[in-house]
Amino acid sequence: MSMQKRAGSAFAGAKRLFAVAAVPLAMAGCTVFPSDGPLADQVVAASANKGQTPQRVKHNTVFDVVDMDPNVAEIVAAYRSPAFHKTFGMGGGGGNPTIGVGDVLQITIFEAGPDGLFSTSDKKSTEVVVTVQPDGRAQVPYIGTLRFAGNTLESVRGTIAEALKTRAVEPDVIVTLATNASRTVAVNGVVGSPSLVPLGLSPERVTEVIAKAGGPRNPPYDTYVTLTRGGRTGKALFQTLIEQPKENIYISPGDQLFLSFDPQTFTVLGSTGQSSKIPLGAASISVIEATALAGGAKAERANPKGLFIFRYEHAEVLRQVLGERRFAELAAKGLRSNQDDMYPIVYRIDLAKPDSYLVGQTFPIRNKDVLYLAHHPSVEISKFLATVVQFAVVGRLANQF
Repeated sequence: MSMQKRAGSAFAGAKRLFAVAAVPLAMAGCTVFPSDGPLADQVVAASANKGQTPQRVKHNTVFDVVDMDPNVAEIVAAYRSPAFHKTFGMGGGGGNPTIGVGDVLQITIFEAGPDGLFSTSDKKSTEVVVTVQPDGRAQVPYIGTLRFAGNTLESVRGTIAEALKTRAVEPDVIVTLATNASRTVAVNGVVGSPSLVPLGLSPERVTEVIAKAGGPRNPPYDTYVTLTRGGRTGKALFQTLIEQPKENIYISPGDQLFLSFDPQTFTVLGSTGQSSKIPLGAASISVIEATALAGGAKAERANPKGLFIFRYEHAEVLRQVLGERRFAELAAKGLRSNQDDMYPIVYRIDLAKPDSYLVGQTFPIRNKDVLYLAHHPSVEISKFLATVVQFAVVGRLANQF
């Protein structure tokens, strides 16, 4: 064989050797294939190890994975998060309203006889209008200066009637509030008519005062109400005030209400029809409805045993779902709440079980939840085989040299 033929044969063999060698080398470099997220087993493995001796985990978020069942769904659905009542109590619903600076009062004085100090033969009464001054006092004809601020309408009526006994014939007095300037609430934000709302004589709740300002401009499930009273501030979803009368507390004079628009959303990731942030669009939706909004599961890719809901949950719910002992174990491992005093948890639904579709209809999706549908392990095998086929084609091409 000539030197030229031997060189050509050696070059062709080298190309085939390179093509064959490239397969294991490339596979070694692709031990982790691109995916839409972790497998179901990987989510569970990332949680705190069940049944092991509690050991503090540094720098990682400690959480637990809880399999959803009717009991878990009932606990989560029944919980009502605290809003205004915890911070303010029921508010200013008790006692009689008092007169304040700037209020305008109409005082009607009656006399039994004609031609008296406040009556004539044609008219048995006289009306006097007074405005409460900054010092809390006002001038009443033939009586002098009286203190009005801090007193009720009835107590002022009695004081005036008593002072007129020596000046009028069998006097009687009626005192009414003509203009309320001291008992007001500032309502601002996304309401029909931002304004300074005067309070009536009877106690009024948060939603009633907001209604006087034109009501919220957006759906109640997307509207937050912030109440400021003195040095305290509370925030609640308007929908909560409707559904929980206990949270719809009484308003006090000087309160400030601010309404803001903040659409409630959840995020969908994994093997669903779409991966995106989706508006709830209703007062409440279930996890089954949320999955449908996301386009459902991709039959060829999704793992029906791996539908997860990632969320931060209230401590009361977490203690009921996990039990006090498990909660203490997780705390020892490093379970910590966020700035809103809520704890991380992951709920898992096995959609391969028919009853999961019934339970899932009672499990509510909350604002900022992350809904993740894990992909099936076979998807990784498919990716592996696809890669092998690609390199096999390369090998066949090399043999043609």
